[in-house]
Amino acid sequence: MKQQTLAMAAEQSGYEQHRKPTRRDEFLATMEAIVPWATLCEVIEPHYPKAGNGRPPIGLERMLRIHFIQHWFNLADLACEEALYDSASLRRFVGIDLGREPVPDATTMLKFRRLLNDNKLGEALFAKVGQELQARGFKLNTGTIVDATIIGAPSSTKNADKARDPEMHQTRKGKQWYFGMKLHIGVDSQTGLTHSAVVTAANVHDKHPLPDLLHGNEKRVYGDSAYASQKKLIEGKAPQAKDFTNQRTKRKCLVDEVARGKNRNKSRIRARVEHVFGVVKRLWGFGKVRYRGLAKNATRAFTALALANIYLSRQRLMAQVRP
Repeated sequence: MKQQTLAMAAEQSGYEQHRKPTRRDEFLATMEAIVPWATLCEVIEPHYPKAGNGRPPIGLERMLRIHFIQHWFNLADLACEEALYDSASLRRFVGIDLGREPVPDATTMLKFRRLLNDNKLGEALFAKVGQELQARGFKLNTGTIVDATIIGAPSSTKNADKARDPEMHQTRKGKQWYFGMKLHIGVDSQTGLTHSAVVTAANVHDKHPLPDLLHGNEKRVYGDSAYASQKKLIEGKAPQAKDFTNQRTKRKCLVDEVARGKNRNKSRIRARVEHVFGVVKRLWGFGKVRYRGLAKNATRAFTALALANIYLSRQRLMAQVRP
């Protein structure tokens, strides 16, 4: 264990007698306890640079903690570097003692993110978190909720290329046009945890990724009216599944009140998928893309979904951690 310097000891000792734990401190303490750090590091370790004749690499777990901080607090590389210099609680979480070492710079964070992108490690982290949760008692049940959300992208052409991102597209929702990508997810109807995800351009209809959002053992599939009349697609992947997607209730200006009541009952369960989007888009701040291209944003999306699964399971996981 490294010897503490005076600066770090002052942050943790009687020099701050009246310090009150903030919500950030409590959140980081919870994540410190329930995130399977060693398991996730094993996923990245085969691709991480090894010590050689040049400059020794920064510890893998430290870089992973910094990367997760960027997701939790929606920080760009330079903003994350400055936040680590500014916040003692973030430094404690990462394990940085400014009396002995500096904060990794923004370029180092950029290279780590590129490492994840190039090796599709965002998907690997998402899959590993799912396996870890199942190992801790979270079961994959027989009901799946499918849904999609639009992640906006800059539509302006006032940039160096004088063009919008060619991998993003526009789509119409209601009477409003949107430009960006779509995040399609399949969520367990009982636990509310995401077990599958697909990233596409915004102009791809919700029904097309539907088979990839099912694990095959479903007995019920829930979804909004965008998935209506897709029984063949559902049966092709999950033969035993019953179609519990919302059906259209208005035909020729007449409203079918019976079908409307059934949709209302289905939506009580289907609404659980919005909890995931609420965490990813509102809490984690992934309402707009930060990078160009689908691949980079897909890595961010899969990592955010993995962290959202951990966050939504935090009460049960903390109960397992406490003696």
